[in-house]
Amino acid sequence: MNNYKKIFKNKKITIMGLGLLGRGIGYTKFLAECGADLIVTDLKTEEQLATSVKALSKFSNIKFILGEHRLEDFRGRDMVMKAAGVPLDSVYIAEARKNNIPVEMDVSLFAKCAPEVMLIGVTGTRGKSMTTTLIYEILKANEKFLKKNVYIGGNIRGVATLPLLKKVKDGDILVCELDSWQLQGFGEAKISPHISVFTTFMPDHMNYYKDSMEKYFEDKANIFKYQNKDDILVIRPGMKNFINKKDLKNKLVIVDPKIVSDWKFSTQGGHQRENLACAVKVAEILNIPESKIKKAVSSFKDLEGRLQLLKVYKGIKIYNDNNATTPEATIAGIEALKSIKKNIILVCGGADKKLSLDDFVKVVNKSCKAIVMIPGTGTTSLITNYKLKVNNEVGKDLNDIIKTALGLASRGDTILFSPAFASFGMFNNEYERNDLFMKIIKKLK
Repeated sequence: MNNYKKIFKNKKITIMGLGLLGRGIGYTKFLAECGADLIVTDLKTEEQLATSVKALSKFSNIKFILGEHRLEDFRGRDMVMKAAGVPLDSVYIAEARKNNIPVEMDVSLFAKCAPEVMLIGVTGTRGKSMTTTLIYEILKANEKFLKKNVYIGGNIRGVATLPLLKKVKDGDILVCELDSWQLQGFGEAKISPHISVFTTFMPDHMNYYKDSMEKYFEDKANIFKYQNKDDILVIRPGMKNFINKKDLKNKLVIVDPKIVSDWKFSTQGGHQRENLACAVKVAEILNIPESKIKKAVSSFKDLEGRLQLLKVYKGIKIYNDNNATTPEATIAGIEALKSIKKNIILVCGGADKKLSLDDFVKVVNKSCKAIVMIPGTGTTSLITNYKLKVNNEVGKDLNDIIKTALGLASRGDTILFSPAFASFGMFNNEYERNDLFMKIIKKLK
C-alpha cells in the first residue's frame, strides 16, 4: 500500500480508548506517523496510562485528554477510532454519529483501506485463537506455494492491524482473529472477510451485552452477513443450528472433524480437532496440497494459554488454559484431560460475567479431585449459589493458590489452570493473569 499516508494526512481523528495492551498504542503511533491531527481520550488517568503515554511522547501532533471523555472531542472531527469494549450505548459515539462522523475500528478500517488484500476472518465464542493461529501457521509455511505474503492480525495480543498497511501488497493474505467487538466495526463498514470461519456460539460477555444473546450474535454474524456469492463461510458442526442457510448469499462449508482424526496434532481435546478441521478446510480452499498441510500441522506447538502443557513437576502435569474465560471453555478443558480416576486439581475463579454455572458445577463435581479459586465476584457467586461436592478453597493471591494446588496434588495428577471467569478485580486483564501464572510455574524447581 504505497499511498496509505495520504488517507490519514492532516485528518482530524479522535482515538477513544488508548489502553495498556499495546494495540491502541500501535494504531495511534501509525496514525501519528501518517501526519494525522490526533486527540487521544481515555477514562484511565495519565498515571494509569503512563507506559502508553510515554511510548507516544515524541509526537507533537497528539493531544491527550485523559481521565475523562468530552463531548467536544466527538464534534468537528473527520473520524473516531473506537477501541474494543466501548459501551454499545456510549453517549460519545452517539455524539459522533449525530455529527455524521464515521466511527472506525482497527481491523475493519484496515480492510477498507486495503480492499485487494484477501481477508480470512475467524470468530467464535471459543476456538477462534487456536483456529486463527493454525490457519496462519499452515499458510505461512506455504507462502512460496501460494506466491503471496501471509500476515496475522485482529485480536492478537498487543498487535494493531492498521500498521500492516505499511507492508501489504495487493493479493497478500491477512488472517485475523475477530471478537464480537472488532466485528462491530465490520457491521459499521458493511463488509465481511472473503473467507470466514465461525467456530462456536455460546453465552459470553453477558455483562457487556446486558443478557442479550441476540445482540451478541448480531455482532458476531457480521463475519458473514456482508459476504457475496464468491465468498465462503466455514463452520464447525455445532454451528448448523445458528446459521439460516436461506439468508446466506455465500458458500457454506460445514467441516467434518473425521477428516483430521488420525493427523499428528499435539493439542488435546475433541474441540481442538474441530478447530483443526476448520483450518485445514481453509487451506484446502486455497488449493494447498494435503501433504503440505499435514507437514505444517505436525510441527505446530501448543498455543499459549489454550490447554498448553506448561510443565511436568514431580510427576504432576500443569496445564495453562488461561484463555478459558467462560464455564463452557473450562468444561471443554476438563473433558479433554479427564481420566478414569478423578485426578484434576482445578484452579479457577475471578470476575462474574453473568453466565450460568449449572453445567460447570456438575462437571467439576464429577471429574475434579479439588478446586482452588481466585477471589472475585464470580467466585463469590459460585460459592454462594452452588453446591461444590469436592474439596474447595479460595486463595489470597495467585502464588498462594498455586502453592495450595500443588499441596493437594500427587504424582500422576493434573493441575488445570482454567479460570472460567473474567480476570478483572485481581488483574488488569487476562494477559496479566497469564503472565503471572507462567512466571510462577517456570520458577518451580
